[in-house]
Amino acid sequence: MEKNERREMSTADLVRRADAADSAVLERDPVTGRAPATGADEPRTALFEDEEAQQFRTRWTDVQAGFVDSPRSAVERADALVAETMKRMAEMFSAERANLEAQWDRGNDVTTEDLRIALQRYRAFFDRLLNM
Repeated sequence: MEKNERREMSTADLVRRADAADSAVLERDPVTGRAPATGADEPRTALFEDEEAQQFRTRWTDVQAGFVDSPRSAVERADALVAETMKRMAEMFSAERANLEAQWDRGNDVTTEDLRIALQRYRAFFDRLLNM
């Protein structure tokens, strides 16, 4: 592969980069003391802005359309698209956490409400992953 060629990321790349030490699981909501919701009783929030979600959907449609002519390529492209989507989600959660940490570093108080909302987003996403 030449230096200027860009290799698409795969889901295997994400697994290799995962931090195995980050496996703590919350069993109860620290604010309410209740067990995490199953996902059925909470409204779902969008993970992506409408435009970004539509771009991912359009690319997925292109992947599916290519399956008939080139099944292997379609699966490779599907894997790369899933990896890119997962990476984007991780970036979004990382940015949210960095924003909270920046507030703490500046000595600004982060309200319990801000933290509760952040934790709810993590929990809702986590529940979605487990209920797929």
